[in-house]
Amino acid sequence: MNRTLGFKLGAIALLILLLLIPLAMIEGLVNERQYQREAVLQDIARSSSYRQQITGPILVLPYTRHWLEWKTHAKTGERYQEERQRRGRLYFLPETFVLNGQVDTEQRARGIYKALLYRSDNQISGSFKLPANLGLGANLGQYRFDRPFLTVGISDIRGISSDLKLQFNGASLGFAPGSGDERFGTGVHALLPALDSRGEQPLAFAFNLKLQGTEQLGITPVGRDSRVELSSDWPHPSFVGEYLPASREVSGSGFSALWQTSFFATDMEQVLQDCVTRNNCKGLGARHFGVSFVDPVDQYLKTERSIKYALLFIGLTFALFFLCEVLGRLAVHPVQYALVGMSLALFYLLLLSLSEHLGFALAYGLAASACVVLIGIYVSHVLHSALRGSAFAGLLGLLYALLFGLLGAEDYALLLGSVLVFAVLAGFMLLTRKLDWYSVGRSLGRGDASSDQTGTGEQV
Repeated sequence: MNRTLGFKLGAIALLILLLLIPLAMIEGLVNERQYQREAVLQDIARSSSYRQQITGPILVLPYTRHWLEWKTHAKTGERYQEERQRRGRLYFLPETFVLNGQVDTEQRARGIYKALLYRSDNQISGSFKLPANLGLGANLGQYRFDRPFLTVGISDIRGISSDLKLQFNGASLGFAPGSGDERFGTGVHALLPALDSRGEQPLAFAFNLKLQGTEQLGITPVGRDSRVELSSDWPHPSFVGEYLPASREVSGSGFSALWQTSFFATDMEQVLQDCVTRNNCKGLGARHFGVSFVDPVDQYLKTERSIKYALLFIGLTFALFFLCEVLGRLAVHPVQYALVGMSLALFYLLLLSLSEHLGFALAYGLAASACVVLIGIYVSHVLHSALRGSAFAGLLGLLYALLFGLLGAEDYALLLGSVLVFAVLAGFMLLTRKLDWYSVGRSLGRGDASSDQTGTGEQV
């Protein structure tokens, strides 16, 4: 008769494995819906503007260098001078760079999907301090300079929402489209008046940049001393890049953050030198920091995470069901286990569909409540006791509550999950510590035989 107990446990294990098929199908549906959501978000960004990164301002001074080079005639051996020339550009980073930005967010909806857009109002100021003789020393006389310009790299210029005016040493100048230098990609530039190349000269600049974007705002700290302060009404920021804020404050009404860097931390001069001489400007784009506007209620991510606990959840429920069967001296058919398992799998489909229209917490509560009530009513009839069914439903509701806690406590999910499994195993062992498993096998065998003989008799 103990063989019957083995068959029952084997059938339960097989059912658990078979339930992985619908769970895998639901997980594939989650990935499909998530892909559709990302496609809609990209389409919204394509219609407005993508994530933004500000690089600059950088002062660019085009030049033509003329010099005489001694040559030796190949046949006569006479030495002569040949005039040579070369075109190039000098690049100067700001001595100080200050950005104060106010970022306001708004949501754009397309169907059931929503995208978060931001509008930033940035006041950018600072100064350049050119070295004596522009750092060229005694060779300054060999250079003839074209008109200098100030370049600002902006990753998506479609997001510029106002006319740009540059205040440069007291003069008001206009910006033109294009960065003026292919090394810095897209952006804007402003032509400057001629510079005095004889001695050190401070050059102050200031301009307002109103910029629209999605997902993320990044800033490259180009100054020898850079100070960036951002504030926003978005309460769920994620600070990104190579440098964390020196100070930050996050509340339910928004956030404010302050970054401070220096050339010692950024090595920006060497990065710019590599960009100019080796045409390797990846480091210039990588030296940035900023904020990512993260949606804390990503229903697809949370649904996918909940499915990862499905095997554990179904196993614990079946263990509880089997414990009720054993302690109640009842014989529950594997089909009844399968129906309970399908109800547990259906929870994830309900959670996915409801969370697309409601908040995740509300969708989770409704889906869990529906499954608990359904299984509670069904188990009450299977176990021939409303009290047992209510107790089973209460424990199942507790499991759903614990699962919700696991989803919210991402950093402690492994700890809480392992404690939960240990607690269930300990409870199962304590409740069955005096149980005669040989008699359980015999009772299950008699229950199955009685069911076969009666045929249309009472179904358990």
